[in-house]
Amino acid sequence: MAQDGGPTAPDDPRLDLQADCTNCFGLCCVALPFARSADFAVDKKAGEPCTHLQEDFRCGIHAQLRERGFPGCAVFECFGAGQKVSRVTFAGRSWREAPDTAGTMFEVFPVMRQLHELLWYLAEALRMPEARPVHAALQRSVDEVEQLTRGSAEALLDVDVDRVRGDVNPLLQHASELVRSTVPGQRRNHRGADLMGSRLRGAQLRGANLRGALLIAADLRAADLRCADLTGADLRDADVRGTDLSGSLFLTQVQLNAAKGDGATRIPRALARPSHW
Repeated sequence: MAQDGGPTAPDDPRLDLQADCTNCFGLCCVALPFARSADFAVDKKAGEPCTHLQEDFRCGIHAQLRERGFPGCAVFECFGAGQKVSRVTFAGRSWREAPDTAGTMFEVFPVMRQLHELLWYLAEALRMPEARPVHAALQRSVDEVEQLTRGSAEALLDVDVDRVRGDVNPLLQHASELVRSTVPGQRRNHRGADLMGSRLRGAQLRGANLRGALLIAADLRAADLRCADLTGADLRDADVRGTDLSGSLFLTQVQLNAAKGDGATRIPRALARPSHW
Protein backbone atom coordinates (compact mmCIF):
# COMPACT_ATOMS: atom_id res chain seq x y z
CA MET A 1 0.00 0.00 0.00
CA ALA A 2 1.05 3.62 -0.52
CA GLN A 3 3.18 4.96 2.27
CA ASP A 4 2.63 8.70 2.32
CA GLY A 5 0.39 11.44 0.97
CA GLY A 6 0.97 12.53 -2.60
CA PRO A 7 -0.50 12.32 -6.08
CA THR A 8 -2.70 9.31 -6.77
CA ALA A 9 -1.37 7.12 -9.58
CA PRO A 10 -3.02 7.82 -12.97
CA ASP A 11 -4.33 4.24 -13.15
CA ASP A 12 -5.83 4.31 -9.65
CA PRO A 13 -9.65 3.95 -9.96
CA ARG A 14 -10.01 6.08 -6.83
CA LEU A 15 -9.28 9.12 -9.01
CA ASP A 16 -12.89 8.89 -10.19
CA LEU A 17 -14.05 8.63 -6.58
CA GLN A 18 -12.84 12.06 -5.50
CA ALA A 19 -14.96 15.20 -5.58
CA ASP A 20 -14.69 17.29 -8.74
CA CYS A 21 -16.66 20.41 -7.89
CA THR A 22 -16.05 21.90 -11.34
CA ASN A 23 -18.31 19.23 -12.81
CA CYS A 24 -21.00 19.25 -10.13
CA PHE A 25 -24.15 21.34 -9.75
CA GLY A 26 -23.32 22.22 -6.14
CA LEU A 27 -25.41 19.30 -4.93
CA CYS A 28 -23.92 19.10 -1.43
CA CYS A 29 -24.79 22.80 -1.02
CA VAL A 30 -28.43 22.22 -1.93
CA ALA A 31 -29.54 18.64 -1.41
CA LEU A 32 -28.34 18.21 2.17
CA PRO A 33 -29.81 19.90 5.27
CA PHE A 34 -27.76 21.94 7.76
CA ALA A 35 -28.57 22.31 11.46
CA ARG A 36 -27.16 25.36 13.25
CA SER A 37 -24.36 23.97 15.41
CA ALA A 38 -20.60 24.01 15.87
CA ASP A 39 -20.41 22.59 12.34
CA PHE A 40 -22.80 24.97 10.57
CA ALA A 41 -23.47 28.65 11.19
CA VAL A 42 -27.07 28.49 9.96
CA ASP A 43 -30.06 26.21 9.57
CA LYS A 44 -30.81 25.04 6.02
CA LYS A 45 -33.50 22.68 4.79
CA ALA A 46 -32.79 19.84 2.36
CA GLY A 47 -33.34 21.08 -1.20
CA GLU A 48 -32.75 24.71 -0.23
CA PRO A 49 -29.62 26.27 -1.79
CA CYS A 50 -27.06 27.57 0.66
CA THR A 51 -26.91 31.38 0.59
CA HIS A 52 -23.21 31.13 -0.27
CA LEU A 53 -23.80 29.04 -3.42
CA GLN A 54 -22.94 31.11 -6.49
CA GLU A 55 -24.46 31.04 -9.98
CA ASP A 56 -21.57 28.90 -11.24
CA PHE A 57 -22.32 26.34 -8.49
CA ARG A 58 -19.16 27.28 -6.59
CA CYS A 59 -19.04 28.11 -2.89
CA GLY A 60 -18.50 31.82 -2.35
CA ILE A 61 -16.67 31.31 0.96
CA HIS A 62 -14.84 28.06 0.23
CA ALA A 63 -11.47 29.43 1.33
CA GLN A 64 -12.94 30.68 4.64
CA LEU A 65 -15.38 27.88 5.52
CA ARG A 66 -13.93 27.22 8.97
CA GLU A 67 -13.50 30.88 9.81
CA ARG A 68 -17.08 31.63 8.74
CA GLY A 69 -18.58 28.87 10.89
CA PHE A 70 -18.92 26.03 8.38
CA PRO A 71 -16.34 23.38 9.40
CA GLY A 72 -18.93 20.71 8.55
CA CYS A 73 -18.71 21.75 4.92
CA ALA A 74 -14.90 21.66 5.03
CA VAL A 75 -15.02 18.08 6.29
CA PHE A 76 -17.54 16.77 3.75
CA GLU A 77 -16.48 14.56 0.83
CA CYS A 78 -18.89 13.13 -1.75
CA PHE A 79 -16.50 10.50 -3.18
CA GLY A 80 -17.26 11.78 -6.68
CA ALA A 81 -21.01 11.30 -6.36
CA GLY A 82 -21.70 14.94 -7.19
CA GLN A 83 -20.21 14.86 -10.65
CA LYS A 84 -21.68 11.39 -11.37
CA VAL A 85 -25.22 12.57 -10.61
CA SER A 86 -24.68 15.87 -12.43
CA ARG A 87 -22.98 14.59 -15.58
CA VAL A 88 -24.14 10.99 -15.90
CA THR A 89 -27.49 10.46 -14.16
CA PHE A 90 -28.86 13.82 -15.31
CA ALA A 91 -26.72 14.14 -18.45
CA GLY A 92 -25.38 17.59 -17.63
CA ARG A 93 -28.74 19.34 -17.13
CA SER A 94 -28.72 21.24 -13.86
CA TRP A 95 -31.58 21.71 -11.42
CA ARG A 96 -31.62 25.35 -12.42
CA GLU A 97 -32.05 24.51 -16.09
CA ALA A 98 -34.68 21.86 -15.40
CA PRO A 99 -36.42 22.74 -12.10
CA ASP A 100 -38.80 19.80 -12.50
CA THR A 101 -35.86 17.41 -11.99
CA ALA A 102 -34.54 19.14 -8.86
CA GLY A 103 -36.39 17.08 -6.27
CA THR A 104 -35.36 13.78 -7.82
CA MET A 105 -31.77 14.93 -8.30
CA PHE A 106 -31.49 15.92 -4.65
CA GLU A 107 -32.89 12.53 -3.53
CA VAL A 108 -30.50 10.61 -5.79
CA PHE A 109 -27.38 12.41 -4.55
CA PRO A 110 -27.14 10.82 -1.05
CA VAL A 111 -27.84 7.38 -2.54
CA MET A 112 -25.04 7.86 -5.06
CA ARG A 113 -22.69 9.09 -2.34
CA GLN A 114 -23.16 5.92 -0.32
CA LEU A 115 -22.56 3.74 -3.38
CA HIS A 116 -19.43 5.71 -4.29
CA GLU A 117 -18.11 5.39 -0.74
CA LEU A 118 -18.48 1.61 -1.05
CA LEU A 119 -16.63 1.76 -4.37
CA TRP A 120 -13.80 3.64 -2.63
CA TYR A 121 -13.46 0.91 -0.01
CA LEU A 122 -13.61 -1.83 -2.66
CA ALA A 123 -10.99 -0.08 -4.79
CA GLU A 124 -8.69 0.20 -1.80
CA ALA A 125 -9.11 -3.48 -0.93
CA LEU A 126 -8.23 -4.42 -4.50
CA ARG A 127 -4.90 -2.61 -4.10
CA MET A 128 -3.94 -4.74 -1.09
CA PRO A 129 -1.68 -7.58 -2.28
CA GLU A 130 -2.32 -9.52 0.92
CA ALA A 131 -6.04 -9.59 0.06
CA ARG A 132 -5.46 -11.40 -3.23
CA PRO A 133 -7.54 -14.43 -2.13
CA VAL A 134 -10.67 -12.25 -2.22
CA HIS A 135 -9.74 -10.02 -5.18
CA ALA A 136 -12.04 -11.87 -7.59
CA ALA A 137 -15.01 -11.46 -5.26
CA LEU A 138 -14.10 -7.83 -4.65
CA GLN A 139 -13.97 -7.14 -8.39
CA ARG A 140 -17.40 -8.71 -8.86
CA SER A 141 -18.74 -6.38 -6.18
CA VAL A 142 -17.12 -3.39 -7.88
CA ASP A 143 -18.80 -4.33 -11.16
CA GLU A 144 -22.17 -4.78 -9.48
CA VAL A 145 -22.05 -1.51 -7.53
CA GLU A 146 -20.72 0.43 -10.52
CA GLN A 147 -23.62 -0.87 -12.59
CA LEU A 148 -26.03 0.42 -9.96
CA THR A 149 -24.45 3.89 -10.14
CA ARG A 150 -25.03 3.93 -13.90
CA GLY A 151 -28.76 3.30 -13.56
CA SER A 152 -31.53 5.82 -14.11
CA ALA A 153 -32.58 8.22 -11.37
CA GLU A 154 -35.66 6.09 -10.72
CA ALA A 155 -33.56 2.91 -10.49
CA LEU A 156 -31.15 4.57 -8.07
CA LEU A 157 -33.97 5.58 -5.77
CA ASP A 158 -35.04 1.92 -5.66
CA VAL A 159 -31.58 0.70 -4.60
CA ASP A 160 -31.51 -0.95 -1.18
CA VAL A 161 -28.23 0.55 0.00
CA ASP A 162 -28.31 -1.36 3.28
CA ARG A 163 -28.51 -4.63 1.37
CA VAL A 164 -25.64 -3.62 -0.91
CA ARG A 165 -23.54 -2.63 2.09
CA GLY A 166 -24.41 -5.92 3.78
CA ASP A 167 -23.07 -7.80 0.75
CA VAL A 168 -19.87 -5.75 0.55
CA ASN A 169 -18.87 -5.48 4.21
CA PRO A 170 -17.93 -9.15 4.76
CA LEU A 171 -15.52 -8.94 1.81
CA LEU A 172 -13.94 -5.77 3.17
CA GLN A 173 -13.59 -7.32 6.61
CA HIS A 174 -11.98 -10.41 5.11
CA ALA A 175 -9.53 -8.23 3.18
CA SER A 176 -8.74 -6.35 6.39
CA GLU A 177 -8.10 -9.56 8.30
CA LEU A 178 -5.77 -10.84 5.59
CA VAL A 179 -3.69 -7.65 5.75
CA ARG A 180 -3.66 -7.33 9.52
CA SER A 181 -2.71 -11.00 9.97
CA THR A 182 0.70 -10.17 8.49
CA VAL A 183 1.48 -7.81 11.37
CA PRO A 184 3.65 -9.62 13.96
CA GLY A 185 2.73 -9.69 17.61
CA GLN A 186 -0.55 -9.02 19.36
CA ARG A 187 -3.05 -6.90 17.47
CA ARG A 188 -5.51 -4.88 19.52
CA ASN A 189 -9.24 -5.22 18.97
CA HIS A 190 -11.05 -1.93 19.62
CA ARG A 191 -13.88 -2.48 17.19
CA GLY A 192 -16.76 -0.15 18.09
CA ALA A 193 -14.95 0.94 21.28
CA ASP A 194 -15.65 4.25 22.98
CA LEU A 195 -12.21 5.88 23.01
CA MET A 196 -13.37 9.48 23.14
CA GLY A 197 -10.65 11.68 24.57
CA SER A 198 -8.39 8.68 25.21
CA ARG A 199 -4.68 9.25 25.82
CA LEU A 200 -3.09 7.16 23.10
CA ARG A 201 -0.01 9.23 22.43
CA GLY A 202 2.70 7.06 20.93
CA ALA A 203 0.44 3.99 21.05
CA GLN A 204 1.48 0.97 19.03
CA LEU A 205 -1.76 0.32 17.17
CA ARG A 206 -0.30 -1.29 14.09
CA GLY A 207 -2.74 -3.91 12.78
CA ALA A 208 -5.43 -2.93 15.30
CA ASN A 209 -9.13 -3.30 14.57
CA LEU A 210 -10.66 0.15 15.06
CA ARG A 211 -13.72 -0.31 12.85
CA GLY A 212 -16.46 2.02 14.09
CA ALA A 213 -14.41 3.16 17.09
CA LEU A 214 -15.21 6.53 18.66
CA LEU A 215 -11.91 8.42 18.66
CA ILE A 216 -13.36 11.90 19.04
CA ALA A 217 -10.74 14.25 20.54
CA ALA A 218 -8.43 11.30 21.25
CA ASP A 219 -4.73 12.06 21.67
CA LEU A 220 -3.12 9.94 18.95
CA ARG A 221 0.02 12.00 18.57
CA ALA A 222 2.93 9.97 17.18
CA ALA A 223 0.87 6.76 17.31
CA ASP A 224 1.56 3.95 14.84
CA LEU A 225 -1.65 3.17 12.92
CA ARG A 226 -0.13 1.35 10.00
CA CYS A 227 -2.34 -1.55 8.87
CA ALA A 228 -4.97 -0.50 11.42
CA ASP A 229 -8.54 -0.86 10.14
CA LEU A 230 -10.19 2.57 10.49
CA THR A 231 -13.43 1.80 8.65
CA GLY A 232 -16.07 4.18 10.00
CA ALA A 233 -13.90 5.31 12.94
CA ASP A 234 -14.92 8.76 14.21
CA LEU A 235 -11.80 10.94 14.13
CA ARG A 236 -13.44 14.30 14.78
CA ASP A 237 -10.91 16.53 16.55
CA ALA A 238 -8.58 13.57 17.08
CA ASP A 239 -5.00 14.80 17.47
CA VAL A 240 -2.96 12.97 14.84
CA ARG A 241 0.08 15.25 14.80
CA GLY A 242 3.10 13.15 13.91
CA THR A 243 0.92 10.04 13.63
CA ASP A 244 1.74 7.35 11.06
CA LEU A 245 -1.46 6.77 9.08
CA SER A 246 0.43 5.90 5.92
CA GLY A 247 -0.72 2.29 5.73
CA SER A 248 -4.02 2.60 7.58
CA LEU A 249 -6.81 0.52 6.09
CA PHE A 250 -9.94 2.17 4.67
CA LEU A 251 -9.09 5.67 5.91
CA THR A 252 -11.08 8.29 4.02
CA GLN A 253 -10.66 11.97 3.23
CA VAL A 254 -13.63 12.76 5.47
CA GLN A 255 -11.85 11.26 8.47
CA LEU A 256 -8.64 13.15 7.73
CA ASN A 257 -10.52 16.41 7.27
CA ALA A 258 -12.16 15.97 10.67
CA ALA A 259 -8.90 15.28 12.50
CA LYS A 260 -6.11 17.62 13.62
CA GLY A 261 -2.76 16.83 12.05
CA ASP A 262 0.42 18.57 10.97
CA GLY A 263 3.24 18.34 8.47
CA ALA A 264 4.68 15.34 10.30
CA THR A 265 1.51 13.28 9.98
CA ARG A 266 2.01 10.52 7.43
CA ILE A 267 -1.03 9.82 5.26
CA PRO A 268 -1.91 7.42 2.43
CA ARG A 269 -0.92 8.54 -1.06
CA ALA A 270 -4.52 8.56 -2.32
CA LEU A 271 -5.57 11.20 0.22
CA ALA A 272 -4.84 14.92 0.41
CA ARG A 273 -3.32 16.69 3.40
CA PRO A 274 -6.08 18.95 4.80
CA SER A 275 -5.36 22.65 4.34
CA HIS A 276 -6.12 23.47 7.98
CA TRP A 277 -3.35 21.22 9.35
